[in-house]
Amino acid sequence: MAMRPALLAPEIVLFLGGLAALLGGSFLARTRQWVTRAVAAAALLVAAALAALDLPGPAQVAMEGTFTVDTTTGVARVVAALGTLVVLALASDEIAGTPRESETYALLLFSTTGTLILAGANDLLVVTVGFLLASVPLYGLIGIARTPLGAEAAMKTYLLGALFGILLLTGVTLLYGVTATTSYAELTDRLADAPAGVVAAGVVAVLGGLLFKAGGAPAHFWVPDAAQGAGGTVAAFLTTVPKIGAVIAAYRLVELLPDTLAWPLLVALLAVASMTLGNLAAYWQTDPRRLLGWSTVSQVGYLLVPVAVAGRSDLALPSLLLYLAGYTVTNLSAFAVTTAFPQRRELRSYRGMGRAHPWLGAALVVALLGLVGTPPTVVFVGKLTTTAAAWDAGYAWLAVLVLVNTVASLFYYLRWIAPLYTHQETAGHHQQDAGTEGRWSRSAAIGTAALSLLLGIGAGALWATFSL
Repeated sequence: MAMRPALLAPEIVLFLGGLAALLGGSFLARTRQWVTRAVAAAALLVAAALAALDLPGPAQVAMEGTFTVDTTTGVARVVAALGTLVVLALASDEIAGTPRESETYALLLFSTTGTLILAGANDLLVVTVGFLLASVPLYGLIGIARTPLGAEAAMKTYLLGALFGILLLTGVTLLYGVTATTSYAELTDRLADAPAGVVAAGVVAVLGGLLFKAGGAPAHFWVPDAAQGAGGTVAAFLTTVPKIGAVIAAYRLVELLPDTLAWPLLVALLAVASMTLGNLAAYWQTDPRRLLGWSTVSQVGYLLVPVAVAGRSDLALPSLLLYLAGYTVTNLSAFAVTTAFPQRRELRSYRGMGRAHPWLGAALVVALLGLVGTPPTVVFVGKLTTTAAAWDAGYAWLAVLVLVNTVASLFYYLRWIAPLYTHQETAGHHQQDAGTEGRWSRSAAIGTAALSLLLGIGAGALWATFSL
């Protein structure tokens, strides 16, 4: 097997784009930092286009078999690149002209590159590299806000990231110690003959690291703090894009595990814990971004359902990819609304917003009902197919718990939707919004909400593509 670096063209383009933004920003005046944003946007568009062109092709391997380029990798590349492009649109309103503008774009591209490496990793050492490249930029991004909440969130994220990063490295070390390989191609057979206790400890440790990156229980505590303390641009990114690579990496790992231990049950229990804890904690939140942070934790639980039945149902992988695509556009739409109204940091401050800003109000309703899983949004199709995958694999109890948690989540989303049209917006809110309602954030919110509906209506075509 050869290196074949051309197969990693999207990742290379994104990384070089990040370097160009970082270095170029050092030589540009603050009023011309938009050039680095244009460079970052061009890199994301090129990466998405290259990935889309390779999507129909057969599965291939690169870097001596340690990286897989298949439909799953292709979908992750397109969704992550376009998702980060939406984040750049939010940044156009929120951080344009700030002292750390170019650094923000560079860190976003570096973290996206790490996400794509995680998605295509076919070797435990490559998983480690992807984890670090996706995680380390996040620490800087969260701390860029330079507020007390931002500093607290950055410290929590860093400490938990260091802990679970060490845990992941420990797991890789244990698995290598009992198999003498880190390659997925050889792990399946060797793990079956290895001591079950050591294998269990190693796999749990690796999964723990990936759950930190995804934001799922029990490594979820940093997510709501980061969503609340970071800026809207960073919050939208960290609750969306890194999950793509982490969940796919978990799927690839679980798929190759032998049946010597009850791996599906373990992942299923983690999925239930994540969706249930996220929903329960979200009930009491009054800050919209913190609410969306806990919502993210619950959504990771739903995403882990097809991971739990990996290799046991033909519906598992297509449903996972469909859910990831749907969750990305829907979650970004909700965060785009909060970025358009940065001064509204209480749910009650959205009272009457739907009347004063009908298009943004409609976008927020579509986004929040989409996160619940209401037809015809694409997340509805994602939840339906993930539930079907669990049922098809013989995990009827897991499918039932998904439905129960979905119904339960409706309550806290309605707490945000209800004030939108209850009373006319006050003059104070009009004054608060003056000069802060960004054109790009408005467009991103409305566009992604519309895309959520369109993808839901055209979910059949997406399913056919993801089933290749």
